[in-house]
Amino acid sequence: MAMTKNILVIDDDKMLRTSLATGLRRADFQVVTAESAEEAAEILARISVDAIILDRMMTGIDGLSFLKQLRLNGNNTPVIMLTALSGAENAIDGLSGGANDYMAKPFQLQELVLRLNNIIKITPKTEKKDSSLGLLFADGEFFIKGDDGQNKLLALSAEEKKLLQSLTSPFGNIVHATPMVAKRLRNKINSVLSDIDIITVRGMGYKIINNKH
Repeated sequence: MAMTKNILVIDDDKMLRTSLATGLRRADFQVVTAESAEEAAEILARISVDAIILDRMMTGIDGLSFLKQLRLNGNNTPVIMLTALSGAENAIDGLSGGANDYMAKPFQLQELVLRLNNIIKITPKTEKKDSSLGLLFADGEFFIKGDDGQNKLLALSAEEKKLLQSLTSPFGNIVHATPMVAKRLRNKINSVLSDIDIITVRGMGYKIINNKH
């Protein structure tokens, strides 16, 4: 039996967002929705999804800027940009910005479902995130990149691993955590990597930073 795929729909049009979510659920997807790029970033800090449907023109951070930042942070979740901006030039902008596919509104739900299944199918299931700071995430584990090309497993508890995933997806997230877990993770990171650190953001949580900057 095929596993249900999780989709994040990001669109500031409530009516479209709701109807799209309903249609996708009928097509056997699990759906989470966000009305802004800012809300979407908070959701992606907590969970991973199989694909994202992203509106381009939104209030606040626009879809293209959000997508570029997502890719810059190492998040390679497949994205379909769904937008009223049609035409080859706009499609090129979206694809160049990191979209896997580009669809103009109005659209057919059946075609969207086919395209979703296609980009999910061709995207490698093994998640790999490289912060370029000595950390590598693959097959559900964090590794320390060695100068000799050998990757050493970073031994973390389930709570510590979950926190580090949130802090690095994308890199720079501010994440709530218990002080004890954050302290243990910070000590483990500090013992093997000098370029990154975990700091307290007063009243908000914790953040991982690059000491080189």
